[in-house]
Amino acid sequence: MKRAVDVVKVGDRIRFEDQVHVLAGLDGPRCRLLAEEDASVQVLLLTQVLQAPDFDVVDHPRSACQRVPVHGPLDGLGPEVRDKALAWERHILEVETGHIGPRQDWPPRPGYDPAMHSLAEREAAKAAELTAAGQVVSVATVRRMRARYREEGVWGLVDGRRKRERSVFGQADPRVVAAITGALTEQRGRSTGTLSRLRRQVAWLLQDTHGTEGVAVPPPSTFNRLVRAVAEQQGLALTAAGERRRASRPVPVFTPTHAMAPGELVMMDSTLLDVMVVCEDGKARRPELTMAVDVATRSITAAVLRPKGTKAVDAAVLLAQTLVPQQMRPNWPQYLSMAASVIPHQRLVSIDARMHGAAARPVIRPTTVVIDQGKVFVSRCFLAAAEHLGISVQPCPPASGHAKAQVERGFGAIGTLFAQYVAGYTGNSLDARGSNVEDQARWTLPQLQDLLDEWVVCGWQERRHERLRHPLMPRLTLTPNEMWAALVAIAGHVPVPLAAADWIELLPSRRCAIGDEGIRFEHRTYDGPVLKGHRHRSTAADGKWEVHHNPYEPWQCWVRLPHGWEPVPWIHQRLVSRPFTDTAWRHIRRVVKQRQGRAEHEEQLARHLDQLLRRAHAADTGVSSIGGSSPAESTPGAPDTAASAGASGKPSKTGRPAPSRRKTQAGHTKRRKAVTDLPGNQAGQIPDADEDYGTTPDITDSVTSAAAWNIFDAHQEAQQW
Repeated sequence: MKRAVDVVKVGDRIRFEDQVHVLAGLDGPRCRLLAEEDASVQVLLLTQVLQAPDFDVVDHPRSACQRVPVHGPLDGLGPEVRDKALAWERHILEVETGHIGPRQDWPPRPGYDPAMHSLAEREAAKAAELTAAGQVVSVATVRRMRARYREEGVWGLVDGRRKRERSVFGQADPRVVAAITGALTEQRGRSTGTLSRLRRQVAWLLQDTHGTEGVAVPPPSTFNRLVRAVAEQQGLALTAAGERRRASRPVPVFTPTHAMAPGELVMMDSTLLDVMVVCEDGKARRPELTMAVDVATRSITAAVLRPKGTKAVDAAVLLAQTLVPQQMRPNWPQYLSMAASVIPHQRLVSIDARMHGAAARPVIRPTTVVIDQGKVFVSRCFLAAAEHLGISVQPCPPASGHAKAQVERGFGAIGTLFAQYVAGYTGNSLDARGSNVEDQARWTLPQLQDLLDEWVVCGWQERRHERLRHPLMPRLTLTPNEMWAALVAIAGHVPVPLAAADWIELLPSRRCAIGDEGIRFEHRTYDGPVLKGHRHRSTAADGKWEVHHNPYEPWQCWVRLPHGWEPVPWIHQRLVSRPFTDTAWRHIRRVVKQRQGRAEHEEQLARHLDQLLRRAHAADTGVSSIGGSSPAESTPGAPDTAASAGASGKPSKTGRPAPSRRKTQAGHTKRRKAVTDLPGNQAGQIPDADEDYGTTPDITDSVTSAAAWNIFDAHQEAQQW
């Protein structure tokens, strides 16, 4: 795996193009390299040097840092123990430096001058001094205390017996504590009795576990105190009433999370949006919103809408979207651009050329990402993407939504300020939901994504937040963009160059063999000339190769060959005329039963998928119902702002938004229908695949699903460097 981008500074010796150079200067995005061999000078883009295959920092000099003395834990010890540790600290400092306190102008005492005596002589002098004072101290003891002081500071000089932590259960037998915990856990949700009954249950549990002559139950008074301590420590209730009170107890007051620099803490989470959208099969469902919020600036650095069931690749792509500027859409007004905002655009453009034509949304490199225990965020794909980008991941404890309050509050703001103005709004609860909300769904998922992106720039980033205060003027409330402009002047902005291979690294991976027919997984076969010479020749122990694939572009995959990544096309991609996703492919696999061989069945699946895509594309939505389409192919007359999302288009006489219509080749119009309502598709049946639809164009001639689903494409982004 390609390692994260290194941090270099002037004076570092780096390896570039099989030579060792000295980084002689940095000027914005350019750097000056001085070759050690022939003293030649080169002026190159820093990103070109960092992305070189043989780039490496030859030596990593580590500056010696003084350990800050740790005195806080000493306050919990007795005065004798604390005074003894501080006395040892003075002795160690005198042995190492010749001085006892901070006064460096006092001359060293005889026998402790580093200029006249070696370290071994000073250690022997200290041992003799302490022994003469009444302590039996050897030279080995002085040397051992020096090592402990270097490793742990003053805390290392404390007697280890004094540092042992006391148990909240005192000297109780751990087996009794485990039995009480098990008994309290078992009675959750049941009718509870007295503590005497609980004591008998614990006794029975100990007998079953350790035998009749095993562990004795403490006396009643001691047992009652121990039960209360266990219940308080483990968060368990002694009675059913206590359990009900605990369940209805509000979330305790928590300490607000603060961050002083952009990207110091970025919180990520997913939730269902309270809006109905037209999904792949033509039916209306609620999408799932996954977004990232920067704590220091309250900026929504990235927000992605997906069908319910966000994939790990979506969360991984969300990380990449935070690192690159968001480009202006063709239909966006000019006041949404970064050049028209308070962000120091001209200065950022001189550092990062990608800021040209960017929207007014901060570009933040996360240092730490706070996530919950969702399977998407703890997946191997997401963790590998975070490691590849040099981002640390900090998981929250289970059932602790207050630990990521900023992103939770962001979800609430989106529901209040954005979702309730969009056609197809469901309300935030069942009692607030209207009738026939599914019939009011007007937007497809790509269209709603475009509206959300525009609202984030104009409705969120330019909205003042009560919690955002200027560092030098605390009475002044700021917008997220103003806060980022204030902090970026202090913290600076370091552009992250993403090469074309970085996008492939973020995709889900699997191990596949390259056989005579190619690479096969998910009932799809990938083959091409690039696999020539690599069939059945893997040097790995399992005989397989690393393959990455995109669930939103199933018509190709990437295999890591010895010389790098190579794309491998799907052998039946020309049979499918429209872009599609893995969701549509899985639907076809469920409804089409295998009645032939493996190769024939795969071709049959491709033909049935093409029929389904054509029928969905001809429906009365104006866009493809499966696989999505780009915003350019969206319904004509789509509004330019999120505020007009619920009011654009004249309502019909029935009160429902008037659906758009699209002319077919015959000159007629068709009303939008679900896939299951299409002619010839009753009971999940797919029409005959041999029906003539004319010449099938290449899949590459259609709009790619990367643009349709707003997936970050580093191939295009890398060309801007």
